[in-house]
Amino acid sequence: MKIIRIAAWEVPLTSHDTYYMADGKTCDTTTSVVLRLDTDTGLSGWGEVCPIPHYLPAYAKGVIPAITELAPVLIGADPVGPETVMEQVNRFLQGHAYAKSALDTALWDLTGQAAGLPVHRLLGGRQVKDMALYHSITCVAPDEMARMAQDAYDKGMRQFQVKLGADGDWQTDVERLAKVREPVGPGPLVYGDWNCGSDALNAIRVGRAVAHLDVMLEQPCATLEECAHVQRVTGLPMKIDENAYDVASVIAAHQAGCMQAVALKLSKMSGLSAMRQIRDVCLTLGTQMCIEDTWGSDITTAALLHLAASTPARGIMNTCDLSHYVGPRLAPDGPVRENGRITPPEGPGLGVTPDADALGQPVTIID
Repeated sequence: MKIIRIAAWEVPLTSHDTYYMADGKTCDTTTSVVLRLDTDTGLSGWGEVCPIPHYLPAYAKGVIPAITELAPVLIGADPVGPETVMEQVNRFLQGHAYAKSALDTALWDLTGQAAGLPVHRLLGGRQVKDMALYHSITCVAPDEMARMAQDAYDKGMRQFQVKLGADGDWQTDVERLAKVREPVGPGPLVYGDWNCGSDALNAIRVGRAVAHLDVMLEQPCATLEECAHVQRVTGLPMKIDENAYDVASVIAAHQAGCMQAVALKLSKMSGLSAMRQIRDVCLTLGTQMCIEDTWGSDITTAALLHLAASTPARGIMNTCDLSHYVGPRLAPDGPVRENGRITPPEGPGLGVTPDADALGQPVTIID
C-alpha cells in the first residue's frame, strides 16, 4: 500500500456556547483542518486538528503548509505502521506537533482499515467497556454556570470542568466553584481550570476558600514551578495541562509533585503514536489521565476515544466528546455520549466516515 494523494479541508466549527477562559481567551468559531490520505488500494485515512487561538503554539493556517512541506516524505510511503512513518516525518521537519497530529491520526486510520480492526485493538486492545466524560463549563456568571452543571448532571454527567479567571476576580471564581458544586452534590468530580491565566497568589486564595468543597485545580499558572507552589500551599490535587506535552515534561511534572492528573491532548503531543508512549509513562507513574484534544469534531473525537478505550481503568480519569460542543458534525456515524459515558466506534480504523457535504471542497490536493 502506498500513499498517492493528500487532500485537506478547512472547516469552521462553531461552539454551541461561546467559551470564555482566563486571560482573555475565547473559543467561538474556530477552523478545523481535516486531512485525507488516499492510497493506491482505494483506502483513505482521515485526520483532524483544530487549534484554539492563544492556547498552544499552534494555528490552523499553519497546518496545510506543514503538510505540504512533508509531501516528499509522505507521497509513495507505506502508511501501515504509523510510528515508522512518523519517525521519518520528525527527521524531515522538526516541531509543528499540531499539524503532525492530524497526519498521525490518518495513518492510524489507514493501518486499522488495512488490518480490518478498530484502532483501539492496535493500541493495546480494549481495556474498558466505556469511558466517563467530563463536561466543560464556560466561564460566565456563577448562576448560569450552575444551571449548565445541573443540566449536564441531569443527563448523566458526573465530572465537571469549571472554567475560571475570565474576569480576573478571584472571589467570583470561588463563587463559581461553590455554585457548580451545589447542584451536583458531593461525589462528582469538580475541578477549576484557569488555562495558565492566574498568578500564584490568586490561585492560592481561591484554593484555600474552596478547600472544603472537595475540588481539584487545573493548570492555574503558566509555569510548572508556580503550579507546584500552588499545590503545596493549598494541599489540593492538581491536573496539569499546558505544561505536559511530551515524556520529559510529564516526568518533570510528576517530580514536582503537582500532577495528580494530566491532560493528554493529540494536538500538543503530535498524535496517537507519541501520545500512546506518554500514556504508558503516566500508567507507570500512577497518574490519572484525561485523554482528549484541544478542540475538533468527529474525527478527532474518534481518535482520542480509541486511545482512551485501550487504557487500563486504573489510569483513565475521563475523556471528552469534542463533537458534542460544536457544529456542524463532520461524520454522521460519529460517537455520541450516553448517560455521561461514551464508547469508540467499532468499525475498522477510526470507524467514522466524514460527510462530503459537511466538508465542502478541499483547500488543497497534493499528489
